[in-house]
Amino acid sequence: MDMDRAYANGAFIPGADQYPPRWATAAAAFRDGLGARAETGIAYGPGARQALDLFLPEGTARGLLVFVHGGYWLAFGRETWSHLAAGALARGWAVAMPSYTLAPEARIATMTQEIARAVEVASVRLPGLPVVITGHSAGGHLSARMGCADQALPHLHRVVPISPLSDLAPLMQTEMNTRLKLDAAEVAAESPALLSLRAGVQAHVWVGGQERPSFLWQARLLSEAWNCGWTVDPGRHHFDVIDALADPASPLIAACLNGF
Repeated sequence: MDMDRAYANGAFIPGADQYPPRWATAAAAFRDGLGARAETGIAYGPGARQALDLFLPEGTARGLLVFVHGGYWLAFGRETWSHLAAGALARGWAVAMPSYTLAPEARIATMTQEIARAVEVASVRLPGLPVVITGHSAGGHLSARMGCADQALPHLHRVVPISPLSDLAPLMQTEMNTRLKLDAAEVAAESPALLSLRAGVQAHVWVGGQERPSFLWQARLLSEAWNCGWTVDPGRHHFDVIDALADPASPLIAACLNGF
């Protein structure tokens, strides 16, 4: 199998090149509209990309939702996705969106450590609140890693990986691995589907029904490894499966926040 083709997304989505500028425009407008309830550029470490944005609901927050962005660990940053906080904010939850150091400057194992630190820093600002972590694609991988048994984040109740990369082994056969530098040891240590879900942490896996077969496989693999629920969202592809995070009444937001 041609793994570069198997993990190509934009090539199979009509108008794929229009999505990033659309996301960036919507995100900037959303931040501007929040005013003082948008706290941007909160450092969680000394690195240039070790910062997060925190969006606060009106009134007292009921919990903290953390969203980790995708981009194959190679692209994007927190600033592109701010508008996706709308659904959780409308339900009274605060939302944190971290950036993290990208490859090839950082290995995936380092990114895992950075996201854990970002969640800790955000949690300190909202002490005692339940934490739910979601993320998309590579961010789905990193959100899943936060739920693994080798992590010990306080107050973490649930992870909802969206279109996650749960077994990193196939990516060793892609061109992008010249920058990711994955090897067998890192695949074993950083693939959520090869690791146990931490006791006491709930999980639900989400994926678009029109995604590449490899992403459907990755999502099902994680749900089977963790014996947790998974949802195939009809008609959604890899770029629009995250849109539902902006809707407080969506099933995706329910999967993240219901029960608290």
